[in-house]
Amino acid sequence: MRIARFSIDGNVAFGAVEGESPPGTTDGLVLDIIKGIPFADFELSGTKVPLSKVRLLPPVLPNKVVGIGRNYADHAAELGNEVPDVPVAFFKPSTSVIGSGDAIAYPSFSQEVHYEAELAVVIGRMCREVPRERARDVILGYTCANDVTARDVQQREKQWARAKGFDSSCPLGPWVETELDPSDLTIQCTVNGEQRQLGRTTDMVRSVEDLIVHISEAMTLLPGDVILTGTPAGVGPLNVGDEVAVTIEGIGTLTNKVIKRG
Repeated sequence: MRIARFSIDGNVAFGAVEGESPPGTTDGLVLDIIKGIPFADFELSGTKVPLSKVRLLPPVLPNKVVGIGRNYADHAAELGNEVPDVPVAFFKPSTSVIGSGDAIAYPSFSQEVHYEAELAVVIGRMCREVPRERARDVILGYTCANDVTARDVQQREKQWARAKGFDSSCPLGPWVETELDPSDLTIQCTVNGEQRQLGRTTDMVRSVEDLIVHISEAMTLLPGDVILTGTPAGVGPLNVGDEVAVTIEGIGTLTNKVIKRG
């Protein structure tokens, strides 16, 4: 099931996305509005609205976004880094989250902002110290993410909080796909229609299950929390006016334009 969060006539709701559409469009897609929230038992209302008539919002509002750095060996190498012995974790604040169609505001304190296409894991229930064999049980589903990074700031500052946590640096969307095997998916990033990244989740150093085990050893994960699983090689700069799109097999496409920060 594809679960979207959206706004219509000033009201915010969740809905199940139904139908098929040509790539890059929402033609033919409709939302069956959900009674309740997707983190508990819910029903479909039977009330349907065309997706083209609503504004898509970030599919979840996470309490925290936990990012994982250098989880693809080729990406670590392109930035001159070794694959770490243990996963490198960092946070992106809730204020960094935007949805598909929202603008990425180029931060005034950086001159080198990069895209990073990633598979995002959405947690479905509160959990901690999750054993590996139960990791899939705590997942609601998966969505596309762009771990937008002020690369010059990341290289200059020892901590990554400003480089990866500025407002609008965490696009998520367009929806959550609940029925998906994340182990072998194509991840692609385009800028202005030109392919910049192309990788597969089979190349992740550590699997989704391994990451959930590692993170939940240290902290409680809450419904709606998001784990970013790392990016393949091919990261590069974004400029004001660019349109960046992240497409993941079996999920869809997350699209955002870059604007000057006002």
